[in-house]
Amino acid sequence: MAKEIDGFIKLQVRGGSANPAPPVGPALGAKGVNIMEFCKRFNAKTEDSRGKLLPVVITVFKDKSFEFIIKTAPAANQLMEVAKLKKGSPESNRQKVGSVTWDQVKAIAEDKMDDLNAYKIESAMKMIAGTARSMGLTVSGPAPWEQASSEN
Repeated sequence: MAKEIDGFIKLQVRGGSANPAPPVGPALGAKGVNIMEFCKRFNAKTEDSRGKLLPVVITVFKDKSFEFIIKTAPAANQLMEVAKLKKGSPESNRQKVGSVTWDQVKAIAEDKMDDLNAYKIESAMKMIAGTARSMGLTVSGPAPWEQASSEN
C-alpha cells in the first residue's frame, strides 16, 4: 500500500553542503522531518556537484518519512557559469553584460530537458535563450532552426 503524502517542500540547496541552518532546518522542522537524516542523504547524493545550487523537491509522508528528487541547476545559474558572470544585467533590455553561443544554449537545454516542459530540443533552446535575454546576455549567431530553413 502506498504511503499517504503529507506535503511537499521545495528548496534550493548547494550541492554537498546541506546543513541544519536556514533555509533547510526551519523548512524541514516545520513538517517534522528528521533534518540530519535529510542533510546526510542529500550531501551523499550531491557530492559530485559540490557548490552548485540545486533545486530539491522533498515529499513528506504522514509517518514523517521522506524522499526527495534533485533537479538540475537553474538555467540562469548555468548561463552565468558559461558566460563567466557573477550576476545578470540590472537593465537587460538596454545594458548587455555578456554573450553565449547557440551551442552553449543547446548544451544547457539538453541538460535541463527533463525539468522543462518541452518536447523538442528547439523549444527547450528557445526557453533557455529567453532566460539569457532577460538576464542581459546576447545569444550570438543565427539560431540553428533558422539556418536549416534558409538552406532549403
